Amino acid sequence: MILYRPVGIEELALIFKSGMTVFPPRLPEQPIFYPVTNFRYASQIARDWNTTSGSKAGYVTTFTVDDDYVSRFERKIVGGHEHEELWVPAEELEEFNRNIKCLIEVDAGFFGEGFTGIIPGQFGLRGKDATGQFICLRAIADYSGMDFSCETYAQQQSIYCHYPFWCQHDFTADGVSVDQRDDLIDRLEKRWEMSDIPFSLPLLNHKNG
Repeated sequence: MILYRPVGIEELALIFKSGMTVFPPRLPEQPIFYPVTNFRYASQIARDWNTTSGSKAGYVTTFTVDDDYVSRFERKIVGGHEHEELWVPAEELEEFNRNIKCLIEVDAGFFGEGFTGIIPGQFGLRGKDATGQFICLRAIADYSGMDFSCETYAQQQSIYCHYPFWCQHDFTADGVSVDQRDDLIDRLEKRWEMSDIPFSLPLLNHKNG
């Protein structure tokens, strides 16, 4: 079964740390893990809920779970006929993760006003928000290909989590045209493909973002 899970940036960072293989354990006040059964509902949660609180970011993750295993969990309809969830008790999430049959992917990202993203604590992007990181990466890429390679290697988690934001954000007020934005996105994609990371950047079409 193909399932979808809307997550914030903190949860996405933990999923990235796992190699896009598992969802992190639930917090004590979160007794249920709620994957949903359709992309539209997951997008609605990510866009309308995640972007209005916390980190102001919502992502839609997609993954496949063994049919026989997942059939044991109760399905709940919440609010409308398309709002279908699976209710997985938190104590069963570890086993649920073992039944995920592919890498977890990110298919969409939504960002609210005030989004800052992950703030790196080291190297050239240290202390910069998501917008500042993109501006800095552009300057590094124009200055030195070697420095750009080193910085992108050091900041893989930030780049992965911010990539959907960068693809759709208008940087013209920061002195970066749409063509310049897309050029840097292309450079980032090429560097990612050349790395040893076993999964791609989020599957988005940034030129239509």
